[in-house]
Amino acid sequence: MPDHDTAGDGSGGWERLEPPSRSSAGDPPPEPPEESTEDGTEPAGRRGSAASRTAGAARRLSTGTGRLVARGGTGAFTGARRFTHSGGAGESGLSRLLELHAFNTAGDAAIAVSLAGTLFFTVPTEQAAGQVALFLVLTMLPFAVVAPLLGPFLDRFRRGRRWAIGSTLAIRAFCCWVLASAVVDESPAFYLAALGCLVASKAYGVTRAATVPRLLPTEFTLVKANSRISLTGTGAAAISAPIAVGAATIGAPWSLRYAFLLFVIGTILAVLLPPRVDSSAGEESVDLAELGGRRRGMAITRHVVDALRSNAGLRLITGFLTIFMAFTLRDPPASLGWGGNATVLMALVIGAAGAGNTLGIVIGNLTRSRSPHRVVLAVLVLDVAVLVVTALFFVWPVAALLGLSAGLCQSLGKLSLDALIQRDVREEVRTSMFARSETLLQLSWVIGGLIGIGLFTASIDVAVAMIAVAVLLLAWLAYVVRDAYVTRDQQA
Repeated sequence: MPDHDTAGDGSGGWERLEPPSRSSAGDPPPEPPEESTEDGTEPAGRRGSAASRTAGAARRLSTGTGRLVARGGTGAFTGARRFTHSGGAGESGLSRLLELHAFNTAGDAAIAVSLAGTLFFTVPTEQAAGQVALFLVLTMLPFAVVAPLLGPFLDRFRRGRRWAIGSTLAIRAFCCWVLASAVVDESPAFYLAALGCLVASKAYGVTRAATVPRLLPTEFTLVKANSRISLTGTGAAAISAPIAVGAATIGAPWSLRYAFLLFVIGTILAVLLPPRVDSSAGEESVDLAELGGRRRGMAITRHVVDALRSNAGLRLITGFLTIFMAFTLRDPPASLGWGGNATVLMALVIGAAGAGNTLGIVIGNLTRSRSPHRVVLAVLVLDVAVLVVTALFFVWPVAALLGLSAGLCQSLGKLSLDALIQRDVREEVRTSMFARSETLLQLSWVIGGLIGIGLFTASIDVAVAMIAVAVLLLAWLAYVVRDAYVTRDQQA
């Protein structure tokens, strides 16, 4: 303890403290007597000693917290790496695609958070309906024109698929930077940049799906590999979305700049994919009009056609529910029987849909079923059945059940479709098949969304609107099932 010199008279100051003797070297130095100044405050030395102790305690607390966070972060990283590399994924190179997909999905989640706040949550219901409809028209309809050209364009990059995947991420990084400025300036470039993000995202989905069979571990089925990819994306989105929400509280541009950073990292990871991703000997294109027919001696199987039609129905349901329920639940009707906060009800339904999506991915990851053509028809039957029940009994528990069903069925349906294309479509036409399937599914979602906006703005009773859509989907289900089994009987 340092020496203190004071002009003390035995009652006011501290006496000089001598160094401890050899015999008492192990004893702690004596504490100075507690004193106070004339105004009742502690002496400066005493206050400094207390401040030092407080600073030391804070330093020890921050150090311990830092070590705990670092240990937790290291454990999370180790666990994530163990998951992506398990089952032979590390040796086959699938782990690199999983890591890339995590950044891709995290970036898409950040964009979704930013656009949802800009178009929907921060404006009145009537204005939000108009903005969402305008967004669908100005982005989705041009996509319908561009999307058929996507497959043939990507076919030119068969020997450079890593660079094609990287380009889809780099384009979205650029568009996010443009969106960050357009949101502030309310520039028309907002819609052009959003369209760029949409097209690049679908192009990524096409090239990524065509890449999976080249990196498939020997222990994996295609459904399990697709489920592993989807589960990785779900986890990444769950982590990224709260970060994006936090960035959006500062300002909408910041969540988009966060997405920009994620896509830049993803671009680098795409270039580092294994070289065999670029192998594409003998590939050629195919048109959707030729589905079920033959082209140069190659057939697109009936299972793929049935899966496409089933997924079109599933996406129409999802598009309708996403838009219609989002507006309906902002001011829940009395028929729902919900007396609480509307935001809580919306969170409940959205959470149920997210849980269903995750459950579908987990089921796909655990299943060893090699009959995805049966799964895809079964989930369409289940989804339509729950939609009919909801239309007849429109109360909030059934609405939450519908969200769960929609998420589960869409997830399993898409996993089964991807597996069927990867299994039944020859590599010569696989890339084009994925491009056209993504186009069909996206347009189905848009049609469902536009139906939802139309029914909501027409002020049709919620139960009547649900029944109308249920009748439409029942007719579609009857067509898909009848055509599937009649055709198979004829082929038999």
